[in-house]
Formats: sequence, structure tokens, C-alpha cells
Amino acid sequence: MRTRGKQPDIPAPESPWNEIVPGLWMGGHEFRGRSGRLEFAVVRDEFDVVQSLLRLPGYGPDPGVEHHVWPIPDGPLDGTQLAGVIRLARAVNEALDAGRRVLVRCYHGYNRSGLVVAHALLQRGDSADQVIQLIRARRSAWALHNQLFVEYLRAGLTTVRLLEELAE
Repeated sequence: MRTRGKQPDIPAPESPWNEIVPGLWMGGHEFRGRSGRLEFAVVRDEFDVVQSLLRLPGYGPDPGVEHHVWPIPDGPLDGTQLAGVIRLARAVNEALDAGRRVLVRCYHGYNRSGLVVAHALLQRGDSADQVIQLIRARRSAWALHNQLFVEYLRAGLTTVRLLEELAE
């Protein structure tokens, strides 16, 4: 399920990406520009590391930019998908600790990217509710509107992953 496909009433973001904490940005593949029209959010070399949870050809980043691709649905995740989210969050923190600029992106930059960014911030010691509030304040009120992902964050992704693997 993609945000744009299942919930057409969800507005596109007003910017291609937003800084959540210093060095960590959250974004998408399209946004509503100043003209009011949808525009493509093409990444060039603005970031040192780009993580794409949805890959669309032609959206970058430039060659030489570290790029991690882990396509996941904007819906229930299995144990393997959750393990990938946990790995991406760990890589976010390693890059931030090294002083690198990181972009985590999905289609609109609301849910899937929010899950990775939130988990990375949880690993840094914030609570789930603090992280969710911060992401919504910095990216959009629509960020993390996928209630299942909010429940994942509150329960803890490691716990959710173990439960998913037991169920499989």
C-alpha cells in the first residue's frame, strides 16, 4: 500500500526534504512546489548518504553518493523487512556520528522514511512519543500517519520483529 495510491486525500509535502535533527533529513520523491504543482524531488549531491525505501529511476542520487535501497510497503512488515529497517536506522546513526549528512526517503517522506528516522532517534535515547512529535513538527503533520508504524515504534521494532518471526 502506498500513501498516494490508497489515501488520495493525503497532501503532498511542501518541500522535498526537511531536517529532523542536525544532519538527518527526511524526504520523498515528490512535493508540491511554490506554484502549487507537484514537482520531482531529485537528489544530486546534497547528502553524503541517501536511504531509499522506494526506488524510482531518475531520482538520484548522483554517482559517488552512498545509496542504500530497501523497498518496503507502507503497511504490515515481515521480520526480514523489519530487520532491514533496524539496519538502516543503525547506518543512519553511524553516518551521523561520523558527521555525514543523511537523507531517508520514501514516496512522500511521511511513513516509511519516518519509521527509519524515528527508530534511529529512539536508538539515540528519545521516547517514541517524543520522536513522533519531533518528526511531525519538522516534516509534516502527516508524517507517521500510518498508525501501524506508530504502534511498531511504541512497542519497539526489535520486539515487533521477534513477534513477526514467531508468527511466520
